[in-house]
Amino acid sequence: MKLAAPARSLRIAVLSREDNHSTRRLVTEGEERGHTIEVIDTTRCYMAINTLAPEVHYDGTRLPRYDAVIPRIGPSITAYGTAVLRQFESLGTHCVNGSAGITASRDKLHAHQLLAARGIGMPQTAFAASPKDTDNLIGLVGSGPLVVKLLESTQGKGVVLAETRKAAQSVIDAFRGLRANFLVQSFVKEAAGEDIRCLVVDGKVVAAMKRSASGDDFRSNLHRGGTAKPVRITREERDTALRAARVFNLGLAGVDLLRAHDGPKVLEVNSSPGLEGIELATGKNIAALLYDAIERKVRPAPVRKRRTA
Repeated sequence: MKLAAPARSLRIAVLSREDNHSTRRLVTEGEERGHTIEVIDTTRCYMAINTLAPEVHYDGTRLPRYDAVIPRIGPSITAYGTAVLRQFESLGTHCVNGSAGITASRDKLHAHQLLAARGIGMPQTAFAASPKDTDNLIGLVGSGPLVVKLLESTQGKGVVLAETRKAAQSVIDAFRGLRANFLVQSFVKEAAGEDIRCLVVDGKVVAAMKRSASGDDFRSNLHRGGTAKPVRITREERDTALRAARVFNLGLAGVDLLRAHDGPKVLEVNSSPGLEGIELATGKNIAALLYDAIERKVRPAPVRKRRTA
């Protein structure tokens, strides 16, 4: 059933510092639907914090009241970006993804703790601060191969596959030498360099693609030369993706899964998933589906006409 046109044009802010494909798609799709879309550079926002009238300012003027905000906050500005988003939340603006969910999903250690608490499958994961615990840390996830990940890693950067226990010790020592925070995970060999990106919009998996690594690389990220094609996911995979997105209360999420012998394993929940790769791979108009969800949540209820005698 096709949704009726929104009762009025909405004013929507896209919080983004980049003029990339995803931002342009959100602008184009929103304007085609009759909405007013404004791209706001998150780092140029500044805030008046008070009890009576919290405000967000930009370029010397106070920003207007928006019907909705679509946050596209990069990992490098998570702390400031979520502070700006909290200001919009205090104004009662509908935010597609909330500040708390973005913050939790970006912290890989915290995210895995939350997923584990909900009983959601993921690779065996361990974390330690002291170099004295390296051997015990490795023992918690297996002898090898192991994956060592920086907590701040994105797009496959800062993710290293250690084929042996000795290699894992060397990588861990190197990361500790840089004073970097990292976690260690078991390597799901049967995934064979492939993962599945499930795109969740408003509590539904609207698209899924299988990403395959390039050459002998074990990382399947499209930014690292990986390829993608549409994939039919199982009911268990769909349920896992939805549960993972709900953990962080995200209205838009990219949930990355590995296919393991004992069921799907969540690698990551991305609160700012790119649209280009999955739209090209699946042919789905993800931007339109996102605006459908926004219109359902923020458009005013229709006025009932009184019956005349």
